[in-house]
Amino acid sequence: MVKITQKPISPETIVNKVKTASSGCVVTYVGMIRDSSRGKPVRQVEYEDWQGKARDGLAEIANEIIGKWPVNNVAIYHRVGVLKVGDINFVVAIASAHREEGFAACQYAVNQFKSRLPTRKTETYLDGSVWSGEDHQS
Repeated sequence: MVKITQKPISPETIVNKVKTASSGCVVTYVGMIRDSSRGKPVRQVEYEDWQGKARDGLAEIANEIIGKWPVNNVAIYHRVGVLKVGDINFVVAIASAHREEGFAACQYAVNQFKSRLPTRKTETYLDGSVWSGEDHQS
């Protein structure tokens, strides 16, 4: 399950979608917009699927996880659009029989998302300045 959405993401809903009767755990990661970045107070962050390939990037990561670990289910959701401090922008949920593979798969998903997902990120700071680039730095 992968999804790019402009709507708020509910971690609990995603956990309920991935858990199975044979799952001993659901390991989750919830990414949020923090109040400072690059040494400046943040007003908002905008994520943009500017190449239209973000969902494909998430699916590729999910498929790699399924090939590397014996997991029951994988969900990776990314919120795009303008987000405020405290908003959830990224959720990974890995259902597995055992915690070791769940934690490893979850960490892999987050690291891969950070290093290669084609999402453009624009940070606007309280002082009015702006930083823009691909999301390889947060």
